[in-house]
Amino acid sequence: MKIIRSIKVMQDYSGAEKKKGKKIGFVPTMGALHQGHLSLIKRAREENNSVVVSIFVNPAQFGPKEDFKKYPRDLQKDALLCKKNGVDVIFYPSAKAMYPPEYKTHVNVQDLSSVLCGKSRPGHFQGVATVVAKLFNIVGPTRAYFGQKDAQQATIINRMALDLNLPVKVRVLPTIREKDGLALSSRNLYLSQEERKEAVVLSEALKLARKLIRAGEKKSAAIIAAMRKLISSGRNAKIDYISIVDAKTLKPVPNISGKCLIALAVWIGKTRLIDNTYAS
Repeated sequence: MKIIRSIKVMQDYSGAEKKKGKKIGFVPTMGALHQGHLSLIKRAREENNSVVVSIFVNPAQFGPKEDFKKYPRDLQKDALLCKKNGVDVIFYPSAKAMYPPEYKTHVNVQDLSSVLCGKSRPGHFQGVATVVAKLFNIVGPTRAYFGQKDAQQATIINRMALDLNLPVKVRVLPTIREKDGLALSSRNLYLSQEERKEAVVLSEALKLARKLIRAGEKKSAAIIAAMRKLISSGRNAKIDYISIVDAKTLKPVPNISGKCLIALAVWIGKTRLIDNTYAS
């Protein structure tokens, strides 16, 4: 397994692989790898000849009061996991290489980026779309793999790839969860023991929503009210948002119809967690 830090070396590697007719599977990450990332790597390994994982804590997607400096970083541990799971290359660029002093260009996917998480994290998805567009251009993947836990991000990346005619197939794979239902996230490391137990309320609220829908409830407001009541009973939980939206447009829907996304963001203590599920 290679660790490549240079953008040009990464481009040269991918170019050589594609000249040989090889398919490149790509998993973009910010490191702190867990089983959710490994599930993406596994699928990439199954579907492609070469697997590239990027590890880059992207400063452009963090707000001024967010956790950029304390975001977990452990290249040695991540590299070991990558090697064990059949990764061919880790692309590990510096922030200076990705965003040199004269950098001026950004990618913004309108409408999709200003709702849900984008409403409380302005500029976040511009940072995400920009770095992923850059990574797609540098790595030149055949297929790129994302997790359903970050459903809004996956929707935005898919729209961007389509709109900009990027020659990459975006794959979105199911959320990987702990045994108690908590969605795996690098930010789970921030939780205290008490907060970790309480964090399960996110997945429990989604289960409640699905239960209500199966029982015949179709009104989004009623479903959201029940979810709010459940989450608000927690000692450390503070709701950022709970929304039921069209899975493609991310626009709110008053009634469950077609493919809807139930998404939520909740602060557990000082840690903001997200989760989601499909209503149908």
